[in-house]
Amino acid sequence: MKNSSQITGLPIISIADGQQIGAVKTLVINPEKGTIDFLTIEHEDWQVSVKAIPFKKVVGIGEYAITVETDNAVIDLNEIPIANQLVNKKIKINQTKVMTRKGALLGEVIEFYADDETGQILGMDLLVGEKQVTMPSEYVLTYGKDIVIVKEDAEQGFLDNHELLGQQTPETDSIHHEEAAASEEQQNTKQLDALKNKQVELLVGKKVNKDIIGLDGQVFIPAGTILTEDQIHSAQTEGPAVLIELAVNVE
Repeated sequence: MKNSSQITGLPIISIADGQQIGAVKTLVINPEKGTIDFLTIEHEDWQVSVKAIPFKKVVGIGEYAITVETDNAVIDLNEIPIANQLVNKKIKINQTKVMTRKGALLGEVIEFYADDETGQILGMDLLVGEKQVTMPSEYVLTYGKDIVIVKEDAEQGFLDNHELLGQQTPETDSIHHEEAAASEEQQNTKQLDALKNKQVELLVGKKVNKDIIGLDGQVFIPAGTILTEDQIHSAQTEGPAVLIELAVNVE
């Protein structure tokens, strides 16, 4: 599970050649299905057409980057009418009002969560007065451009822990909270380890074509270096900025 801010802005990396395709600009919502269907791409060389990646083409969403098999996953939205229609609907979810079907205003969305495997929207954080709560998506009737319409009993489903944890309910005791949190942490650790291993596979043996500068401002890996596993692990330890700089400057 990822929230929208964890996806927006991430670099998009092609697994086939280890190159950065661009970065995630926006999430394109399908209001009928309640899913993220496309990720639009920000790239300095694409000024006219709008490029995007279908969510189903995403291999993984990690802490540092989103991966796809090849740059063939990129499509031109102007050539896909259905995708273009979704973009033009401008469904953003965040900063939209939440109202019941009978017109009672409940609050405003400040964040939403989606399944990082399917793109299905799982829930959202709401600001209700001065309190922050989480509402599962099962209460949503309509995702609109300005307003999210929900069922009359939506307030009964509010969670107070500000986090969507599977089938957990407000009545779950503290032990269950701890177990769920531990399980999610283990899953996140496995995903992070898998991403780091994939990064090593992509970069090992590649030649660095420019000096890579570390966090201390000094040359971390000089141009011409043939990357080893240890050097890639060191770059991962330096952090995402250094690792991405390395990933886009190899041949």
